Amino acid sequence: MEKVSIVIPCFEQAEYLEEAIESVLNQTYQNWECIIVNDGSQDDTEIISKKWCKKDSRIMYLYQENGGLSSARNFGIEKSNSDFILTLDADDKYHFSFIQKALLILKEKPEIGVVSSWVSRFKNEKEIAIIKPNGKVLEDFLFQNACNGTSLFRKVCWEKAGGYDENMKKGYEDWEFYIRVCKMGWEMYVLQETLFFYRQHAVSMRTDAQNNYDMEIKKYIYQKHEALYKEHYSDLIDYFLKTIALEKKQNYKIQNRIDYRIGQLVLKPFRFIKAFFRK
Repeated sequence: MEKVSIVIPCFEQAEYLEEAIESVLNQTYQNWECIIVNDGSQDDTEIISKKWCKKDSRIMYLYQENGGLSSARNFGIEKSNSDFILTLDADDKYHFSFIQKALLILKEKPEIGVVSSWVSRFKNEKEIAIIKPNGKVLEDFLFQNACNGTSLFRKVCWEKAGGYDENMKKGYEDWEFYIRVCKMGWEMYVLQETLFFYRQHAVSMRTDAQNNYDMEIKKYIYQKHEALYKEHYSDLIDYFLKTIALEKKQNYKIQNRIDYRIGQLVLKPFRFIKAFFRK
């Protein structure tokens, strides 16, 4: 019976950590070890982690100076003692059947390197969206992350890919990791069930990446895999044209909303006055 190593990086998220641990304890598949990596937290992460270590010998606690999510994941995986790795962020949760179902896919399908699932995004314990990624092969990951950021994968994938990129401290490190895994010929598999629960915060690493660093991080990924994107140059152009068309469509909808038109009408006299005094 194969062991699964569950790696939980934690940075200043002690208030959610126990929920993440409980989602591990509740798994129907019980041959696992859980490695909590404290990434330099100043909150109660250590206290909570050590409490659970005393309760269950399968839980291990590690500490490192703050190095970011990629560094914490790599550190935990390096210390793992199995051929299968499950990543789980400290503020998220898995459905109790995820490991059992995901591991079965890896055992039955040798071409699959990574298994993920559909995602329930929730806030204040209320579901706000269901996300249904559908990534399978390299082409699906060229311009977006077509798989859940946390997943079960073969340790050999991580080893041959060179781990998570520790230079990527602003987000999308999981997407870039999947690109490297797919480049080696592995395929992804997304379970068509909602088996992962992602906690939505007002501000998080993911929203920060999307709102403030999206183009910067994408540029880094494109430059890192320059040969790959040159090979798919026509796909790259097609992607950018579709993105521009979508943005134009969204802007058109905004400009034709009744509240937008009313706002423009209200501001019109002030713009006239401003223009008058510029003369």
